[in-house]
Amino acid sequence: MGDAPSLDPTRIPLQRCLHLEIVTDTPKGRGVFAMRDIPAKTIIDTCPVLVLGIEENLHHVAKTSLYHYTYNWPVTDEAGKEVKAQAVIFGLGSMFNHSREEQNIVWERDLKRQMITYRALRDIRAGEELCISYGDHLTFIDADAPPAPRPEEEIDQLNRIQLD
Repeated sequence: MGDAPSLDPTRIPLQRCLHLEIVTDTPKGRGVFAMRDIPAKTIIDTCPVLVLGIEENLHHVAKTSLYHYTYNWPVTDEAGKEVKAQAVIFGLGSMFNHSREEQNIVWERDLKRQMITYRALRDIRAGEELCISYGDHLTFIDADAPPAPRPEEEIDQLNRIQLD
């Protein structure tokens, strides 16, 4: 046994960044933060996935707080059609908060091996929260979304429109 990576496709090396911490009292709830600078493209974590049955998710998990931590996961049904299931991501994967504009972590599914790899999208500074984009279909109010305009601002904008 040495430090050489395994060539066996059934063995997946785990990548752990020792210089991360979970902070429990952020405006978004728990979050993962860098304790030191992280270079772009660094693997942050490789997480195993538990794909839930569609009925199991619909009748049980969707009624619990666990549902808010699941990811969409494509699967093939008995008829050979691709459908959307849900998956529980182990490791740090379910701890990354959402940011539509300021995400600094990207993720890639490995459907065959049921894994997700998270990488630094760009250089991340010490003290910065690690965030991914959850996409457009959120089950919560986006803390990073710009505030909606007040009704009087909308009316003012409409009044400035000139029709020729």
